[in-house]
Amino acid sequence: MQAIYKDFLIRDWQTSDRDLAAAVIGAVLAEYGLGWEPVGADRDVLEIENYYLATSGEFWVVEFQSQIVGTAGYYPFRRGEKAVEIRKMYLLPPARRLGLGKFLLQELEKAIAAKGFQQIWIETASVLVEAIQLYESSGYQPATGVETARCDRIYVKNL
Repeated sequence: MQAIYKDFLIRDWQTSDRDLAAAVIGAVLAEYGLGWEPVGADRDVLEIENYYLATSGEFWVVEFQSQIVGTAGYYPFRRGEKAVEIRKMYLLPPARRLGLGKFLLQELEKAIAAKGFQQIWIETASVLVEAIQLYESSGYQPATGVETARCDRIYVKNL
């Protein structure tokens, strides 16, 4: 994956991105009062190869002036036969309110559809108001069955 949105580069994650990507996610979680869980909900960030790359998923980073300012990924999910879960879609404050989140979500959806998946799930927390607005305005429907402790909302979209 490689895409450009304004002055942002969206590209495939590389091993050298591991600590920086984790730091971005940790910073956004802290900003919203959510905890970093390296042995729980955030283990996938430390093991991108196992959770994303080895399962037909993808994990991307967003760069601005050679600095990682965002992340996003997806991997197959057991809720459906051809289902994935979008995970770790986070942007640092300077990358927000520019339409980048919407662009990123659309690029994820295109990549997911191209691999033949038919359903997308997203878990989130009520404090992530901007994310919820994005998902709802992009056709995601509220669902039930949240599995992540720090999340209290789940959405689904059929492609």
